[in-house]
Amino acid sequence: MEDRGIAAVRERLAKLPRLVEKTLEEGRALYDTATSAFPLPADITREDVPLGGVPGERLTPQHAREDRALIYLHGGGYGTGSPRSHRHLAGDIAKRAGVVALVPEYRLAPENPFPAAVDDALAVYRDTLKQFAPNRITIAGDSAGGGLTVALLLAARDAGLPMPAAAICISPWTDMTASSSSYAERASVDPLVTIEGLQRWRQYYIGDGDRRAPLASPAHADLRGLPPLLIQVGGDEILRGDACLLADKARSVGIDTVLEVWPQMIHVWHWYWPMLDEGERANAAIAQFMRSHLA
Repeated sequence: MEDRGIAAVRERLAKLPRLVEKTLEEGRALYDTATSAFPLPADITREDVPLGGVPGERLTPQHAREDRALIYLHGGGYGTGSPRSHRHLAGDIAKRAGVVALVPEYRLAPENPFPAAVDDALAVYRDTLKQFAPNRITIAGDSAGGGLTVALLLAARDAGLPMPAAAICISPWTDMTASSSSYAERASVDPLVTIEGLQRWRQYYIGDGDRRAPLASPAHADLRGLPPLLIQVGGDEILRGDACLLADKARSVGIDTVLEVWPQMIHVWHWYWPMLDEGERANAAIAQFMRSHLA
């Protein structure tokens, strides 16, 4: 019988080079090989589409309601990743929720540093609002995309735009100051993310800029006015503290917030859903959260 547990994923990762140990170009190429490792399910249609001037993909599951949309912001440290690396994840969540997924190819650092990614995400949201009612839109993202999800909400709020129905942050990177104790406490068990790697991505993204800037470190922002949040994080990842800090900050200003810490899970374990039962269950929980808030 196939082993679909986290031990099998860890064993597979141990045989692969760490993304943080690669050059930027090598890392981008490595990430995009996901298209062959985890292809998009056959019952999901993919289209290349412009999203408010930002290139992207529209993923339409066979039985989706096409009046409901998920904007999915991919991870990759703001310097790697693309719709190609994450379409299998965004597509699975959209399929389970019965919605259309919109996956933008936002600009990456260091060629396009902060706030380029936020500007692109906001342009995508403005465009999505022209096609979908706000209470039929959800926004989700993983890792850097999880932080970008909150940054987008803040930018949209400050621009006077209506909030979406809900938002989901998967293993979010939300604190550029790296102040949480989990950075040291979980370093020995996190097989993917390192402090040194995050420092490199941070330098690419914000350079010598303010590490507490709200749109770069949304865990330090005023979160009032945001929609309901679901935050999922693995117990064995160094970014666990970023997720907990975000949840505490959101709850302190009355945001309806659900924080789930999944024991023994690693950074964005959802990405491995084709070979990991917990990945499937986490995606199913996200889909249920979406359905419970969408009109």
